[in-house]
Amino acid sequence: MATSWGSILQDEKQLEELAKQAIDRALAEGVLLRSAQHPSSSDVVTYAPFTLFPSPVPSALLEQAYAVQMDFNILVDAVSQNPAFLEQTLSSTIKKDEYTARLFDIYKQVLKEGIAQTVFLGLNRSDYMFQCGADGSKALKQIEINTISASFGGLASRTPAVHRHVLNVLNKTKEASKILSNNPSKGLALGIAKAWELYGSANAVVLLIAQEKERNIFDQRAVENELLDRKIHVIRGRFEDVSERGSLDQNRRLFMDDQEVAVVYFRDGYMPSQYNSQNWEARLMLERSRAAECPDIAIQLAGTKKVQQELSRVGLLEALLPGQPEAVARLRATFAGLYSLDMGEEGDQAIAEALAAPSHFVLKPQREGGGNNLYGEEMVQALEQLKDSEERASYILMEKIEPEPFRNCLLRPGSPAQVVQCISELGIFGVYVRQGTTLVMNKHVGHLLRTKAVEHADGGVAAGVAVLDNPYPV
Repeated sequence: MATSWGSILQDEKQLEELAKQAIDRALAEGVLLRSAQHPSSSDVVTYAPFTLFPSPVPSALLEQAYAVQMDFNILVDAVSQNPAFLEQTLSSTIKKDEYTARLFDIYKQVLKEGIAQTVFLGLNRSDYMFQCGADGSKALKQIEINTISASFGGLASRTPAVHRHVLNVLNKTKEASKILSNNPSKGLALGIAKAWELYGSANAVVLLIAQEKERNIFDQRAVENELLDRKIHVIRGRFEDVSERGSLDQNRRLFMDDQEVAVVYFRDGYMPSQYNSQNWEARLMLERSRAAECPDIAIQLAGTKKVQQELSRVGLLEALLPGQPEAVARLRATFAGLYSLDMGEEGDQAIAEALAAPSHFVLKPQREGGGNNLYGEEMVQALEQLKDSEERASYILMEKIEPEPFRNCLLRPGSPAQVVQCISELGIFGVYVRQGTTLVMNKHVGHLLRTKAVEHADGGVAAGVAVLDNPYPV
């Protein structure tokens, strides 16, 4: 997938000058992170790592990823409304994965006492890589779907101007015009605003659950600012603040001090390390409330790796989406090979195949946040340890996607510009809102491209491995 700036990647002096210009433009556009040394303060900021040039993405696959996003929204919504499917699918996982088990306990408790919400909000990001076939053909394959705290919608709306600037400096105005405009934060805010409106209390606020030490605050502020432009106020709080200052009235309306909360937007709570007993109590209070949650616990469970693996079974999509054969076909076309490691013959066979050809598989635990998957020798060691233990049911196996590498220059604070062989991961943001049983919003709202050096098997921008990028349609 050639681009017209390949030769510039060999000119060190020109690269150095371009990198300076690109970094200054990134800072001016607000492509920002708080510093690692001061994650609680915006006194010291730095640019978020990014590529010097946009990276080639096949136009047809970009279009396909956008076209299937509304189907994924409907699928997540259907799974979240199907307690029998969630219970059956996660039954083996919750025996051995304490974190998923705690989430599931809250889910069961809330179901038992009756769900108080009437408005349901999904802000998802479905992530893909481009599988390169032996004949050079490319296919879109889903890596995962993120149903909680899907990040970088804010910064992704700031990066197109940076790449256009770089190409304009090179007098490549035609190429610069091909970089797509992109504003996911506006679309995410549209979904939150719709849920807020349907909640029906003009003085209610949106509660954004965040960590105290949050380097990625500017990404979150982009969504907050979009909401404020719509006269919807956002308050930030930690789980600890909910414990100390939150309460439910007799109608299960949620209050922080004396402010009613219409929508809870989680940018925390997606990893086990983010919970202690106080935080679990706070999460339960939020789930029991009438406030629309993004996500509620059912939507979070719908995004687990185990659910992803089960959805690939023959006939399951048809059962969850009856009478929608076109949607089923679009969804299934993006599935990579996914394999259960539950105890029994099927799991034994999957492990045997992975041990025989480790370079073709990835071992995935039920975790979000990047940097959790195991590859190669690490995967082999883990499977040897797990193969006779019930703990293996808390993992899934996935076919390893092999994209075609390309060259780009990665810019990171404190490091020299680095020209390396890269691979990209494309994410599409989706938003849906349901009131009772009626879907009132279902749309795709933008994209995120993240790129990393080929030697890094796993990890995203927040994990310090990937950098922000833009698709250059080819």
